[in-house]
Amino acid sequence: MSVDLAAPNSEFIDLVPEQNSHLTGAYIAGDRILASYFVDAKFEMRRYRLDGSPDGIVDLPGIGSVHAVFGEPGNREAFFIYASFSQPQTVYRYDVETGQQSVWIEPEISADLSSIAVEQRFFRSKDGTRVPMFIARRKGTLGPIPTLVTGYGAFGGSMPPSYSAMLTPWILQGGAVAIVNTRGGGEYGAAWHEAGRGLKKQNSFDDMIAAAEYLRVSKIAPPDAVAIYGDSAGGLMVGAVVNQRPDLFAAALPNVGVMDMLRFDKFTGGALWLGEYGNPVREEDFSNLLSYSPYHNVKPGKPYPAILVTTGEADNRVVPAHSFKYLAALQAADLGPRPRLLRVDARAGHGSGKPTTKVIEESADMLAFAARWTGLEVGG
Repeated sequence: MSVDLAAPNSEFIDLVPEQNSHLTGAYIAGDRILASYFVDAKFEMRRYRLDGSPDGIVDLPGIGSVHAVFGEPGNREAFFIYASFSQPQTVYRYDVETGQQSVWIEPEISADLSSIAVEQRFFRSKDGTRVPMFIARRKGTLGPIPTLVTGYGAFGGSMPPSYSAMLTPWILQGGAVAIVNTRGGGEYGAAWHEAGRGLKKQNSFDDMIAAAEYLRVSKIAPPDAVAIYGDSAGGLMVGAVVNQRPDLFAAALPNVGVMDMLRFDKFTGGALWLGEYGNPVREEDFSNLLSYSPYHNVKPGKPYPAILVTTGEADNRVVPAHSFKYLAALQAADLGPRPRLLRVDARAGHGSGKPTTKVIEESADMLAFAARWTGLEVGG
């Protein structure tokens, strides 16, 4: 919007009207406005003149994310940070007048990231909703290969294409990674979030289940070579989905997950999540939470995947008790011959600020576990 601050009666005027795509930021650089939008869960940067009229788009390097834009009015030189599954965060210099761009600063990665291909697929969820998913694998890959699928789908948080130091080795060793933009996230704005929170939380799980089915039907993954991974609210997703469809997965990696949905609000900052999940003291919310709570829905008698539960002993966001109780329920039940294990990281918390050595050790254990049970052959 624009406003004349010197006017006695300030009037706000639409400069660039609201659009179907989700606006994530707008910046003035030179004599143009650079606006970044979320379009089907990936980024697009559009140009506008200062009067708000469209002026084309910025050709980004590929399917990826724009993390920030830097520019000044009257200065034709602008900068933006771009990343993708095949490219870590890289600073690009952009000439607003000519549209030319070039790499300004990029990190050194001792791997051939140019061998990674990224594509976007769409599939239908249980209720017919169209859901996007990104798939990253080595170029020229033929036939079904072991696949690691992940998602988050909570608190309006989005999962755009971005570089992951943890997931990249899986791809380079010959596996595929699928990132599912389930409802509950913010990929399509507030409505997408609302469609996967509170009493509608099951939609998030239905989306992930449909994604795993799609990976098998489309022959991206073999029938018994899909591993599912998620952190925090994504860990909840893993636990809930595995209980509902254990047949879809060879391995599961719930990390620092929220697993007891009837008591989550009793510990540390859990009460802050009441608006997302619902309040267990209300009957309607209680029934809904009980229907998918990972701890309360372990189903004996069904063959479950191999499961590695990971947590940090000093996690004061999602307390380790969630993982402890969930793992105890798994080990107490007859779920078939595959292992259900717990990995506790000493002197570590929810993830933020964890020393690099600990991150590497945990990631290596998780990926090795997934490789063992999906059949991914790890080379040198």
